[in-house]
Amino acid sequence: MGIRKDIDVAYHIPSPEPYADIDNTCRKAIENPPIPADAFNNELTKQSKTVIERLDHILPGQNAFTADLPDKLKLNVHGAKISQIYKRLDPDKPAYTVTGSGGGGTHIYHWKESRALTNRERARLQTFPDTYKFIGSKESVRKQIGMAVPCRGAKIIFEAILKSFAGIEYPSIEPNINE
Repeated sequence: MGIRKDIDVAYHIPSPEPYADIDNTCRKAIENPPIPADAFNNELTKQSKTVIERLDHILPGQNAFTADLPDKLKLNVHGAKISQIYKRLDPDKPAYTVTGSGGGGTHIYHWKESRALTNRERARLQTFPDTYKFIGSKESVRKQIGMAVPCRGAKIIFEAILKSFAGIEYPSIEPNINE
């Protein structure tokens, strides 16, 4: 976030303290309220038998490199060990970054069921309301969600910007980067 130097307004990073008691766990986002089976953008991704078998060995919060996988299910990857490959959500923590790039982005896997999340579940992690309809193919929608800014996060930032320009103080924290 930046403001032109010729404008005499100081923006401060909003404090997370006002949101400390909000339950923003994956479980809450995806299960409360339950997603109707016929919800828009809620199609399941077909998982191969090997993917399902691999996911059966990965615990919530683990990925293909931290799980105790049998040799036949280990990935044949040398060099970088990308932490989001076959990563399962931890239902009691907020979601890690929801990504989308290249051929549709990295799948995010359910903590209990051996499957990728639906686009509606991914959209909920990004705080989109169920009434928001992404348009396009399933893979296009997956990319759109992965490249989106979480709605609630954007709201907090924009409210802080508007308060900064209006001269209204708000709870803030010191930046950890000064440039």
